[in-house]
Amino acid sequence: MQFLQAPLTAVLCLSLIGQTLPAAPQNGTPASAISHQSAGTNRPSYHSKQLQGDDRILHALNRFTFGPRPGDLAAVRAMGLDKWFNLQLHPASIDEVDLHTRLAQFPAMQWTPEQLLYRVPSNAIIRQTIAGKLPLPDRGALRAVYENQIFRYSEKKQEKEQEKGAAASTPPSVSPQKDMAASSPEATMQNTAPNTAADTNEMRSADTAPSAVPDDQLSRILSLAPSQRVSALAAMPPESANTFFKSLRPPQRASLLNDLTPDLRETVLDLEGPQRLVNEEIVAQRLTRDIYASAQLQEVMTDFWMNHFTVFLHKNDEMPYYLVSYERDVIRPRALGKFEDLLEATAHSPAMLLYLDNASSVGPDSLAAERAQFRPNDKKRREGLNENYARELMELHTVGVNGGYTQADVTQVAKILTGWTVDRPQRGGGFQFDPRRHEPGSKTVMGKKFKDHGEQEGRELLHMLATRPATAQFIARKLAVRFVSDNPPQALVDRMTKTFLITDGDIKAVLTTLFRSPEFWNSDINRAKVKTPIEFVVSAARAANADIENLQPLANAVREMGMPLYGCVTPNGYSWTSDTWVSTNALVNRMNFALSLAANRFPGIAITWNPQSTSTADTTSTAPANSDPQSEEARLEALLLAGGVSDSTRTAVLQQFEQQRQNSAPSASLMPAAAGDRPRFRTRPASQTERQDQILAGLLLGSPEFQRR
Repeated sequence: MQFLQAPLTAVLCLSLIGQTLPAAPQNGTPASAISHQSAGTNRPSYHSKQLQGDDRILHALNRFTFGPRPGDLAAVRAMGLDKWFNLQLHPASIDEVDLHTRLAQFPAMQWTPEQLLYRVPSNAIIRQTIAGKLPLPDRGALRAVYENQIFRYSEKKQEKEQEKGAAASTPPSVSPQKDMAASSPEATMQNTAPNTAADTNEMRSADTAPSAVPDDQLSRILSLAPSQRVSALAAMPPESANTFFKSLRPPQRASLLNDLTPDLRETVLDLEGPQRLVNEEIVAQRLTRDIYASAQLQEVMTDFWMNHFTVFLHKNDEMPYYLVSYERDVIRPRALGKFEDLLEATAHSPAMLLYLDNASSVGPDSLAAERAQFRPNDKKRREGLNENYARELMELHTVGVNGGYTQADVTQVAKILTGWTVDRPQRGGGFQFDPRRHEPGSKTVMGKKFKDHGEQEGRELLHMLATRPATAQFIARKLAVRFVSDNPPQALVDRMTKTFLITDGDIKAVLTTLFRSPEFWNSDINRAKVKTPIEFVVSAARAANADIENLQPLANAVREMGMPLYGCVTPNGYSWTSDTWVSTNALVNRMNFALSLAANRFPGIAITWNPQSTSTADTTSTAPANSDPQSEEARLEALLLAGGVSDSTRTAVLQQFEQQRQNSAPSASLMPAAAGDRPRFRTRPASQTERQDQILAGLLLGSPEFQRR
């Protein structure tokens, strides 16, 4: 299948960039209908002169979930919209058996940071082991993990030393022909040589992968039973194991992991690269929750708070390990609770304290600072008061940039929070208050005096910030931007602010106020919010009812669209407004992703667009009676966009379908593998009907209507 050509891209994406989408069809709902009925009563729930009936339900599904799945509209219609929303506010009462089954594929994501760092060692743990500060595990696969990592670490260190030596032995050129020499082919090759250990490894891997290990040896190991396969890998000397993993081609890697239990699979990934295991699994489990959770509002709010209290995945070696606990134990359980509880939990979180450097902050007049004066060669002597977290606590987490604080207040907050640190961070320790680092004496912030009470000063500060009207206004507006519009009505923000203040920051109550507000149901905001990359990718997977065994292609897509999960470097998080995400190139990338997803071009992701037309027993297929493009477009449109698309979009989709069909190469379809086959999904040629459905579905997933919510 060819990627979209520019002319059609302009046709499909024009309304997303510069036009307003038409209101969704009313699906036959009488204009006089007031609203959906509450379950078990004849009393109308919330009066609205705008969105009604199914459009009302779809609007709620698009705003309070990551997008409807097939059957969601009918399920909410049968339950009643009010009852559904109330259920979403209480996620503990929702059945999540299917989700928990899928999450069981990531057992390491249930470990504490300390357990993770020991069983999936970071570079810092390996350095400490080499230095003799930590013992090697006694035996088994875990010892092999450490030995493999020690080998890789030593190899990289040796390569860096050789590079430094080569650079030092090359005299600087003073020849007048320097520029000519620099542009020669030989110089070009030298200038493009790897300058990091990672680049060196990638080049060596690419050079040696085809022949490093003979295919018969690879096949012999891959043919072993699961437990024997893992035992053979663990028994390999480190150099042999390193060569083995670099020699694997994608199909062989899939065979290596096939049929393994989750624990054995993680052992193999640990033997290959511990840090990669943690980085990939934290993203995979997040996407799994977003796509398959029934408690969708909790996941949407987890996404909201993870962005509000953002932490960068690659801050240091330990951050991925702490991020697992940060999301699981700090954010998600409090995503629908009291704001003050969430604020205090993030303030005590090692992830936040390390990310914004408060863990290294030392009071200027503290005991630690005084003692450091007598240790001139100690690196800790260079530590001082760090204001990073203090500033972001007020500017980004609570009162906002216009919240009435000054630079002097930032300094005083930083002094109050001295001593809030992390116990042995390289080994996964938790929060620790160190009185030796704490700045003594009273402090004053925004007119309020805080007596010298150690850690209690910080708790009092957090309470003051959490309960200020400016904080209520700041959080209410940010929620309104996320759920309502890029420029939410001030009356709505004021109403949400009032609820925040009178309920002590109860997020459920604030969201209920939003849900009951007429501004939320105004037809002008229906399909007016452009999806962020994570919302677009996840909603496409949900709408397509995709069977996903491999989350990596989705993670790659989100990253390529500019929104890598946990990848925001700056503490302000990603933007919720459309101007950040709407451009011609961005929309072309989205369309190409949609076409690839719909055509089953991502390994480990299978979508069946017409179950009746496909037989899993053989490669034959029978086209449905009405398989013309117009009929199939109507069927797929109802499946993917229950609210429908505009006439202009429908016409553009059918026109582009004809172009794509004429230019497309033979496609493939994924089907469940027969017993003993590897990998889990095998490919077969797609029938003409399947290719038709794949192209039409991809174009609909990339349409302006689908890219809005």
